[in-house]
Amino acid sequence: MDLGSPIAPRAASRTGRSPVLLGLAGDSASGKSTLSRGIEYVLGVERVGRVCTDDYHLHDRAARARLGITPLAPEANRMDLMVDHLRTLASGAPVTKPTYDHQAGTFGAEESIEPGEIVIVEGLLPLADRRSRDAIDVAVFVEPAEELRHRWKLERDVFERGYAPAEVVAELKRRAPDAARYVHPQRDFADIVVRFERRPDAVSDAPLSARLGVRPTLPYPGLRELIGSLAGRPRPPIRWSTTTDARGPVSVLEIDGDCSPDIGAEIEDVIWSELHPDDRLQRDRIGIVRRPGHGEERSESLALTQLLIVAFLVGHFDGAFDL
Repeated sequence: MDLGSPIAPRAASRTGRSPVLLGLAGDSASGKSTLSRGIEYVLGVERVGRVCTDDYHLHDRAARARLGITPLAPEANRMDLMVDHLRTLASGAPVTKPTYDHQAGTFGAEESIEPGEIVIVEGLLPLADRRSRDAIDVAVFVEPAEELRHRWKLERDVFERGYAPAEVVAELKRRAPDAARYVHPQRDFADIVVRFERRPDAVSDAPLSARLGVRPTLPYPGLRELIGSLAGRPRPPIRWSTTTDARGPVSVLEIDGDCSPDIGAEIEDVIWSELHPDDRLQRDRIGIVRRPGHGEERSESLALTQLLIVAFLVGHFDGAFDL
């Protein structure tokens, strides 16, 4: 498989602009769909095309069990077809793609995807192949604390996919080597790394905190000033710092789970003003967490994370799509 094939030059989509592809990678039950739903609402649902890269699994669940393989390995996925489809969407043309039913563990009918102004590409392996990375404009890796991810997977797979708890635990153990080998290395190719966790002193049902590592440095002086104004508190609920790694500078934004709605709203206002919102954008739907068996709840750290990713898109690709 040629990992270095050049991609075709971008063409204009039916909107008259080249689509922007946002890639969301992460392990199973890491929160990718929850994160992407809010981003979709911020951008406007009718503007967004969505691709789940899990639809490109090569084998259904029963076949994987017989073969003793997991869906996390690239060779267990139709990577060439996925790359071809991402390139096509990036050029502004629609695709007809396979679908995978997670509840049944089988393949469904094909579906057509229009690129719109932005395409959200989410799944286990969107950044695992150099060719797919070349087609993606902004790459996000989602890595919650493993204790959280395990709990989320248990809740989701039991309530929504009909697994027994013991089956989920066994599957987590079986997948761990492939996750370490194929999924986690995608972190190194991300423009934004999102981590949800609880503060060490927090109770078990406390709202989650978020930590964002973003490159390059976010160009939002209004947001910097607002966060700086909180610095005099004993423990400000939102903190900004900078660091460097092997790839260069990284901005680090930490948002405590117990950040008050008032402070969250003030920071949202600063970010929101950058987006020039219109009536197609649904601010009231950001930050919504759906937990199987628990209904919906609002998370300030999730809302700010979703808005910041959109702000990064708008700031980095000014004029790529209308906001």
